[in-house]
Amino acid sequence: IPRIIPAHEWQSMEKGLVQRVTALNRFIHDVYHDQEIIKAGIIPADQILNNAQFRPEMMGVDVPHQIYSHISGIDIVRAPNAQGEGEYYVLEDNLRVPSGVSYMLEDRKMMMRLFPELFSRHRVAPVAHYPDLLLETLRASSPASSAEPTVVVLTPGMYNSAYFEHAFLAQQMGVELVEGQDLFVKDQFVYMRTTRGPKRVDVIYRRVDDDFLDPKVFRSTSTLGCAGLMDAYRAGNVAICNAVGTGVADDKSIYPYVPQMIEFYLGEKPILNNVPTFMCRKPEDLAYTLANLKDLVVKEVHGAGGYGMLVGPASTKAEIEEFRAALVANPSGYIAQPTLSLSSCPTYVESGVAPRHIDLRPFVLSGRTVQMVPGGLTRVALKEGSLVVNSSQGGGTKDTWILQA
Repeated sequence: IPRIIPAHEWQSMEKGLVQRVTALNRFIHDVYHDQEIIKAGIIPADQILNNAQFRPEMMGVDVPHQIYSHISGIDIVRAPNAQGEGEYYVLEDNLRVPSGVSYMLEDRKMMMRLFPELFSRHRVAPVAHYPDLLLETLRASSPASSAEPTVVVLTPGMYNSAYFEHAFLAQQMGVELVEGQDLFVKDQFVYMRTTRGPKRVDVIYRRVDDDFLDPKVFRSTSTLGCAGLMDAYRAGNVAICNAVGTGVADDKSIYPYVPQMIEFYLGEKPILNNVPTFMCRKPEDLAYTLANLKDLVVKEVHGAGGYGMLVGPASTKAEIEEFRAALVANPSGYIAQPTLSLSSCPTYVESGVAPRHIDLRPFVLSGRTVQMVPGGLTRVALKEGSLVVNSSQGGGTKDTWILQA
């Protein structure tokens, strides 16, 4: 059963997404260059410089068109606002290696096969051109002057949980899927080994985390990356998408500052609001959180995939007390948010058709322009009453229809 969003709601969301991702890219560039936002006193220096995702190796490195997050997955939820009306909020920004877009494409393919008559009767905005837009975005980031830049998808390998997506996107774009051992660096250029000899690589769409990219610079034991890759990158001879160090902007401790970033860099009011967030490193926010643990969602600032979090209303007293101790021991490692009454959508489950909570992850591509396909991946919490939609925690997905008027 698809999730349906009317065209006018999508248009407003799309504007908000373009605005947000533009500001986030400006922020990452600023962090690794002049650090104006720190000098202006908007974000405390230690929040950025001591962030686990901050990469000092990126200081002063210029990237093509100053774009760091070429592929952004912005998680959006719909919940009642203060007036009790439904409003879209940004729950989190995924700027490192956001995944899930292959499910958006496969869901649509399946729906078109099962219900062709619905698509002939209704004007559902298409999403099948996403791989074309992705390839266009990756090519636009190429540092080389060659008219036909060579793009590859770098995967950690077949044992990675998102390997299907890596292979799927490489195949859809018509580019090579490579592992670290297929690449080597010579004279600060990156080459891939082929049956016809070495071929120069201009753009790497990497699905490998920063720490594993270059054993000479990051984790020396990594076999997933390519030694010397950062030298070639710093020399401007290869583009890495997303750029190294983008994680500094999608950390949950930085998320509360995004509305101020939008005003600081763009001089505009945010179109999409954040979910109200308590930063536990602030004494008053910590006191409020500790007093209301049973009603709040508490998340680790570096956590991902629905792990390392407490959903107060769904937790036992023992779990709450255990989390309380962790919070008191390391307050700056956590943020807290109200438990939103997330919107739900009719979902076909074992008992029949029933409401299940959902969120939406549109995929925003930043190349010469910022663009996206209409819709995105709707994730569904398949357990009754659950608010955790992550696939790693048993969540499912739905086709998302943007209905054109």
